[in-house]
Amino acid sequence: MRRTWWRGSGDLSWLVALGAALWGTDALLRAPLADALPAASIVFWEHLIIVVVLVPWLPRAWRAFRTMPVRARFAMAVIGAGSSALATVLFTEALTLGDPITPLVLQKIQPLVAALGAAWLLGERLRRGYWAYAVPALVGAWLLAFADPFAVHVQAVVAALLAAAAAVLWAAGTVLGRFVGAASDATPWEITVLRFAIGLPAALLVLLVGGGPVAVTTAQLPPLVALALVPGLLGLALYYPGLRRTPAARATLAELAFPLTATVLGVTLLGGTLTATQMVGLVVVAASVTALGLRERSRRPVVAAEAGLSLPGR
Repeated sequence: MRRTWWRGSGDLSWLVALGAALWGTDALLRAPLADALPAASIVFWEHLIIVVVLVPWLPRAWRAFRTMPVRARFAMAVIGAGSSALATVLFTEALTLGDPITPLVLQKIQPLVAALGAAWLLGERLRRGYWAYAVPALVGAWLLAFADPFAVHVQAVVAALLAAAAAVLWAAGTVLGRFVGAASDATPWEITVLRFAIGLPAALLVLLVGGGPVAVTTAQLPPLVALALVPGLLGLALYYPGLRRTPAARATLAELAFPLTATVLGVTLLGGTLTATQMVGLVVVAASVTALGLRERSRRPVVAAEAGLSLPGR
């Protein structure tokens, strides 16, 4: 049996919060790069830098991939190409078109999308109470996406759709990650390594099809390294182990460090602003998703989940 440092007793909710807070620094590093480089170029370099760092673990991850059932391998390919490469391209493009806050906080709809995907793919049953959380969250997402929810501009629509599409792909990664974790003996770390390793050629393909530049300047390389290693690899490396030793209800609250950090940095350092309706939307999205997470840890959750399918994912 494989032994890992995160197994054992003791709460690590602070580690979950730290990992989620690191995700919130994403726009601080990504938005300035998006002004100088196409989204596909940024995402390609993110994956390249992470894969270079993960080289020592690639052989073990490859062995885990070879022992997976065919359906798990296919799911892993979708996670790498779609949830890692394509989703990040869409998210980066959303930052170039919209404000620096909305694309980040719209990612809080991921648990709602993931629950629907799990119901379809994994046979998890949604009870009627689910929609009491889903509908307010979607309304809140609309309020958050647009400064004036009744005067929507085309550019704002495109940015919101790109951010929502990224959220859907990342949620698909969560569902498929649960599937891979249940269908194989791969560890969360091996799945993380495979995610970036498979995502690298997919990111290169997106870059080549779009015709963006592969080369970057020496001045752009340090922020690319920081983007890849801090909100990218380090955020996941802290989040997964912390979640394994944290009661889920507490972890759900700890994850609010993500939108909190993103919003504070967006307003204070990136020049972002929130209208009154966007503030309402932010509160509604965070409250709805948090309430859903808390309800799912009760004796009667609104989603009847399959046992053993518990691998989370960003």
